[in-house]
Amino acid sequence: MDRPGSDMTMPLQLPPERGGRAPPEELVQRRQGMAEAIAAGSWAVDPPPQTVSLGGVRALRFAAPGAPRATVLHLHGGGFRQGRPEMIGPFAAALARRCAVEVVCPAYRLAPEHPFPAGLADARAALTALQASAVRPLILSGDSAGGGLAAGLAALSAADQPRPAALVLVSPWLDLTVASRFYEINAGSDPVFSRLSATEAAGLYLQGASPEHPLASPLFAAGAGFPPSFVCVGEGEVLVEDSRRFAQALEAAGVPARLCVVPGMEHTAVVRGEALTGAAEAFAALAAFVDGVLA
Repeated sequence: MDRPGSDMTMPLQLPPERGGRAPPEELVQRRQGMAEAIAAGSWAVDPPPQTVSLGGVRALRFAAPGAPRATVLHLHGGGFRQGRPEMIGPFAAALARRCAVEVVCPAYRLAPEHPFPAGLADARAALTALQASAVRPLILSGDSAGGGLAAGLAALSAADQPRPAALVLVSPWLDLTVASRFYEINAGSDPVFSRLSATEAAGLYLQGASPEHPLASPLFAAGAGFPPSFVCVGEGEVLVEDSRRFAQALEAAGVPARLCVVPGMEHTAVVRGEALTGAAEAFAALAAFVDGVLA
């Protein structure tokens, strides 16, 4: 099994897809609440995104104000089991405006109906479709579990042409072993994520797959095949050690990596709302990284 700092000399391959199981009623209700909020206009942006199909995967495309400098493929969070691309709307629209990029958010399949590697396979299909007609740089991005998917996609894409130009991760979940001591150290400062929620989400997603598989836990794949990377996390998050170890493994492999640890920022605050503590600082650092990649 690859460990942090692997040189990734052997290309990683997606394992076969597997059947899943029905979601628990509590998850069904949460998803329904999200769908109702979306229908009521929560997370709506102006202009609205365009709905497109990328490799058979539904996606929302948020246009740049003018000719885009790059395409950002962003994978939403939600513990692999909930969330929809519409909920990324305000963040995606703000990034499109600030950095003059188009942002594409696919609706990848969710667990437990579709366990690992289904969501990653959908992300791969969307990226392949973008690569087939690429006329500008492609940047991979994701938040929380979507950050794990984006990092896994970067590992899968190490030998691609065109190769992704960069990787942007916001509060990424990169280690599904749920073994970090920071689940206890930062339990009191992270109201969004916990060891219990992580254990439940990982179980629904993995369904018997190894939590150390490098495409499920990209911390174990971090190495020389990755593009220049930006990793942003709140100092008090339970996932802060995931980000630190991932950035250290990239740097040890010679990959340019920028780690931004923001005091007071909650889990994925920069995606959830610009008024949240630390969100403006994180967004400014993220945008500056994108500018640097595209300069």
